[in-house]
Amino acid sequence: MYNSTYREGLKLLSPEVKTETQTEPPSVLVPLEDKMWLREELLKAIWHAFTALDVDHRGKVSKSQLKVLSYNLYTVMKIPHDPMSFEEHFKDDDKGPLSNEGYMPYLNRYILDKVQEDFDVLEFYRMCWTLCYRKNIHPQRLIISDNDAFKVWCIFNFLSEDKYPLVIVFEEVEYFLRKLMEAMGMGWCEERFTDYRTKQSTKSWLNVWELIELVGVTYFSKDIDRQILSMCINEVFSELILNILKQGYMMKKGHKRKNWTERWFVLRPTSLSYYVCEDLTEKKGDIVLDQSCCVESLLDKDGKKCLFIIKCIDKSFEISASDKKKKQEWIQAIQMCIQLLRLGLLSPHRDALLRRRELRQKQQLEQEDLAERMKNLQAANEAKQRQLEDMRMKMEEATAKAALEELRRKKKQSDLQDRYRLDLEKEKMVRQEMEEQMAQKSSELEQYLQRVRELEDMYHRLEDALEDERQAKQDEEAMRKLQARLLEEEAAKRAELEQIYLKQQRELSQTEAEKEELITEQLAKERELQAASQQLDRLEKERQGALEQYQEVSKKLERAANKTKTWKDKVAKHEGLVRLIQPGHKGPQRITNWGLASFTDIELEQRKKTWQEKKNQGAQAQ
Repeated sequence: MYNSTYREGLKLLSPEVKTETQTEPPSVLVPLEDKMWLREELLKAIWHAFTALDVDHRGKVSKSQLKVLSYNLYTVMKIPHDPMSFEEHFKDDDKGPLSNEGYMPYLNRYILDKVQEDFDVLEFYRMCWTLCYRKNIHPQRLIISDNDAFKVWCIFNFLSEDKYPLVIVFEEVEYFLRKLMEAMGMGWCEERFTDYRTKQSTKSWLNVWELIELVGVTYFSKDIDRQILSMCINEVFSELILNILKQGYMMKKGHKRKNWTERWFVLRPTSLSYYVCEDLTEKKGDIVLDQSCCVESLLDKDGKKCLFIIKCIDKSFEISASDKKKKQEWIQAIQMCIQLLRLGLLSPHRDALLRRRELRQKQQLEQEDLAERMKNLQAANEAKQRQLEDMRMKMEEATAKAALEELRRKKKQSDLQDRYRLDLEKEKMVRQEMEEQMAQKSSELEQYLQRVRELEDMYHRLEDALEDERQAKQDEEAMRKLQARLLEEEAAKRAELEQIYLKQQRELSQTEAEKEELITEQLAKERELQAASQQLDRLEKERQGALEQYQEVSKKLERAANKTKTWKDKVAKHEGLVRLIQPGHKGPQRITNWGLASFTDIELEQRKKTWQEKKNQGAQAQ
């Protein structure tokens, strides 16, 4: 198929390539307006050829090799060759080998942009395949022929991603393998493919040589005959690359002689071609499909069964299938092609490939979005955890602070209790002293009464008695002063005790306020740290115990105060009795709780004034 110049160019580019006789697919000329291939697919095949020429794997190829490659591209793609264009384009580049990026402008301008007429796509693919396959695969290891490997290579270019270096994702690998299994009439084994994919866990794609090895060595090495595998690869190749939707033998009625002849029909998205036989070497004609075409079923006639007709603008074609099932399949396939043409879809497999890519991109975007959201949620969760940790630390600090305050309060309360105990002991000592004095006073009172009786008996000795009375008055005045001093000391001590009691009440109120604040804070954070709540409950119980102790101490203090008051009343009562009888004025005398004529008016006014001053001082202190 290649002319002599083309073969020499291939030998120059790849000296190890040997010319061998092999069965090739029939040449297929596809008009440019059918858009069977895209510019990207041509670039994929050229990329394989460029990579094969990059022997040192530096990403660069010598200009001489690129020049020969360009000439072969001109020849295969039927582009008028301009020998000087290569030299003129790279005349300013004297840096040696060219990279893929450096060769791409020339490739686009002088080759791809000048494709004006039909050319054999398979010959173009074959030329690029010839340059690269010998350097990357070992035919003796494969159970498939080189021709089948070439078809797998073409299918890889069709299904691979539009980015370089070229790879095929596992979703498309699964699609290709499912097609092969379907062509073999075998069921799909999901577990087997999953095991293979698990072994390739480090990556999610395959390159072209890994795909060829998967098909020719790994996946079907034990389960299928080579010839059957070759037929199935050819079927998938015809469907995906040659865009053959359906093919088979049917009878066709002639237009001139009206005779019926068996032909091999091949259905593509825009045409129904018919050949003499299935090797596709001799084409007899094409039925061009467009939006105005239609296909209808016909009744049996002229001894022919399973008839249908394809109506075009200028002609109609009557065709007879082998059975009703084949007839229905052909009608549905042709109607599908016409419907796709009306929708503007010229290649169903390419459209399905694009939809799968869009779906993968959408899923990838969704996964990235989900990953981003999960990352944000994780960051938010970590921030929340940090906040909770900070809150827990603050609660622990607050608990420690509350415990410290409680210890301080307990210490302070203990100090107060110690002070109260000392004061009570002092008061007890004072009370004992007062009891001793009262006993002494009682004794003195007995003596005084004895003397009164003696004075009553000895009234006639008035002068002596008056002298004794004056002396007793002096003693009583001294005693009264002593009693007044004792009362003042007792009042001062009582005022001091009242101040201490009021101060204690204020401290207790402050403690209660602090307690309420802590309880409020505890209730606000109770849902987060139950441990702190339990600790505060224990502190509350301890505080209640302290309050109960304080109440007991207060009751003891009140009993002591009542007892002191009782003794004061007794002392007052006795003081009223021991007052000496002395002459006084005849006017009305004042009656007080100390008895009749216990105080003079001057003394009473002085006592009122002292009592008022103490009352005012107590109010100011509060």
